[in-house]
Amino acid sequence: MTLLFSQRDIEPVAGGRPLIDRFGRQINYLRISVTDRCDFRCVYCMSEHMQFLPKSEVLSFEEIDQIALAFISRGTRKIRLTGGEPLVRRDILELVQRLGSYIGSGLDELTLTTNGSQLRRYAGGLADAGVRRINVSLDTLDEARFRDITRRGRIGDVLDGIDAAAEAGLQLKINMVAMRGVNDDEIEPMMAWAHGRGFGFTLIEGMPLGEVGIDRVDSYLPLKELRARLASRYTLEPTDHRTGGPARYDWVKETNGLIGFITPMSHNFCESCNRVRLTATGQLYMCLGQEDMVDLRDVLRADGPSALDAALDRAMQLKPKGHDFVLDRTHAGPALSRHMSVTGG
Repeated sequence: MTLLFSQRDIEPVAGGRPLIDRFGRQINYLRISVTDRCDFRCVYCMSEHMQFLPKSEVLSFEEIDQIALAFISRGTRKIRLTGGEPLVRRDILELVQRLGSYIGSGLDELTLTTNGSQLRRYAGGLADAGVRRINVSLDTLDEARFRDITRRGRIGDVLDGIDAAAEAGLQLKINMVAMRGVNDDEIEPMMAWAHGRGFGFTLIEGMPLGEVGIDRVDSYLPLKELRARLASRYTLEPTDHRTGGPARYDWVKETNGLIGFITPMSHNFCESCNRVRLTATGQLYMCLGQEDMVDLRDVLRADGPSALDAALDRAMQLKPKGHDFVLDRTHAGPALSRHMSVTGG
């Protein structure tokens, strides 16, 4: 097997100055997009004929490792690998194993968000590398609807991958983007299925990122409205359960499971934001809904790992108070031209 990483004598241990932004928020959660590529073309995420980045522009695993080390030394406790679809990147387990080796040496948790298509192949390796929880993006259980939403996916592959992940002992949470007139009739059956399997279940509002294949205004479904609908039929008990991200959770008494709500549009969670996102090409975005960024790839390649510390300080000064997402007929286009797959989901 090709050696992708040089050996290190010193493991990371958090203890440097914490990353604190201008508004007093401590940043301890890093989301890393390892690729903008995906084997699906979901209608709310990508255009049908996406132009992906040249591979030469994408960070190497060694560069991702060096950036992750810089964050861990400044107090990052959680790293989530995203994409695109992270499991389509060649030799991805090499990176997962390296980052997983830092758990207990500054890092508390390494997680992953996936569309599930490659899980049968990788679930065991993820568990062996120290991953304990994953999120699977799944917006329907109907085969024809799944094909329409993903434009090319096979739901059988995803369901088989979910089975493999459960067999490997991974905790699963199902993420569903709620879309009016697309899959809103399936939310309750999805919740019952997820809770019946012992999985968590989280609903997400659509966000206006990039030109895609769906009318975002027509399909937008405020989760406040949806929660009220569910509360009229189920007993929703608020909890203080947190996973480090933006979801707020209720316990559903009738299905004996947790339901989460991620509401960037109807009720943003910016005041408690503890996250930044590293793109596959090394740009560090401090907010999903803003263009402020620091190019860590340029810093790393020009001046080496020792220059990353000052770059992170600069990033904290650029992190905005919140996003500027607006979605109505007056603002029907994307708020930002970049797609979710570029920034990292």
